[in-house]
Amino acid sequence: MSRCAVAALGVAALLLTACGTDPATAAEVAAEAERVLEERTGVPSEVTCPDELPAEVGADVRCRLAPEGDTQAYGVTVTVTRVDGDALDLDVRVDEQPEG
Repeated sequence: MSRCAVAALGVAALLLTACGTDPATAAEVAAEAERVLEERTGVPSEVTCPDELPAEVGADVRCRLAPEGDTQAYGVTVTVTRVDGDALDLDVRVDEQPEG
C-alpha cells in the first residue's frame, strides 16, 4: 500500500455495539476496522487486534493492518470517542509508515 493510500485512510468514525459497558472484544474491533477501512479504500484488508477495547471515552487499542496484495503491514490505533448506552463511536487511524 502506498504512502498516499495510507494517508487517505486517515480517520473513520464507526459504530460498534457492545453489551452495556462491557469491553468490545478484540475480534469485534478488528472486524469493524476492516469493514470501515475497506469501505474507505476499496482494498480488502486483514486487521488483527491483540486486546479488547474498554467502553470508555479515550480508551484505545493498537491493531495491525495487512492490506490484501501488500507485503507491508501498518499499525492502526482504534480509540473510543463516545459511549452512548451500548454504542461506541470509534476513531480508526492508520500509521503513515509501515511497520519495521
